[in-house]
Amino acid sequence: MKPPYTITSKILRLVAAISEQIGEVKAARLIKPPTELRKRNRIKTIQSSLEIEGNTLTIEQITDLLNNKRVLAPQKDIVEVKNAIEVYAQIDTLKVYDLTSMCEAHKILMNGLVDHPGELRKGAVGIMKGEAIAHIAPPGNMVRGLMSDLFEYLKTDTDLLLIKSCVFHYEFEFIHPFTDGNGRMGRLWQTMILKEYSKVFEFLPIESLVKERQQEYYHVLGKSDNEGSSTSFIEFMLEIIQQALNDLLATQNFTTTNEDRMSLFKDYIGDAEFSRQDYLRYNKDISLATASRDLKNAVISGVLLKSGDKRLTKYQFIKG
Repeated sequence: MKPPYTITSKILRLVAAISEQIGEVKAARLIKPPTELRKRNRIKTIQSSLEIEGNTLTIEQITDLLNNKRVLAPQKDIVEVKNAIEVYAQIDTLKVYDLTSMCEAHKILMNGLVDHPGELRKGAVGIMKGEAIAHIAPPGNMVRGLMSDLFEYLKTDTDLLLIKSCVFHYEFEFIHPFTDGNGRMGRLWQTMILKEYSKVFEFLPIESLVKERQQEYYHVLGKSDNEGSSTSFIEFMLEIIQQALNDLLATQNFTTTNEDRMSLFKDYIGDAEFSRQDYLRYNKDISLATASRDLKNAVISGVLLKSGDKRLTKYQFIKG
């Protein structure tokens, strides 16, 4: 069955606005943000998603862990961060439409934190807010069937992936398929789905905006529970996505490196041969000397294969 939700005028307006922003992102060549910005955003993503769950580590401490420096903090918090670093590093190898792949991601994310990481729960579970029960999840014997149905919806429904990513996130939290770690897994998997919609979302710190609106995030989850529909949650998450893209577009003057330019050009040109002039036509804002230096460095570092001489020189990206 298709999860219950309604496409409202607000959802349509937000989808149209986000589509326009994606066009601006492409025009500004920010689909793959500069290296330093990607690293900074990945750290913000991990820190925010875990802070929502009570983790105490700061952005500076997570940066130190990434750089293999010693950090003084509760061991559980350190394990959570190291696990998150590992699973986000493997985001390109995970299969977005595959429940088994999701369980593998949960195993990495919750390793050393729960008794059976990567296994769907079999028992009953309720979610507490203070001393009150905020949500009673479906019985354990229904979890696998509900998750299979949810992945089938994700794979086959004709709605935009942008909308389906929000629906999936809400339904995942409603089902609560694991004994623990459902919040961070739901946010991770929405990022995975959004990455299928546009590569820009791989390094967009949507979680940091969710953290800023954490109480509203929980409120709208509860509101959707009460309404029996994910419509309110879709509207909320699309607002978050729009804001994240606005923030990215504000970084257009961020300095790009030769590695950044080469990586973007590789995505554009693929396996085809090209000339220095082709590279310059794509990178209109750099000089002839900079283009020559980029290409020379890429050949030396084993990124490009060079053939021919002078005006007949051609380049091709080395596979692997």
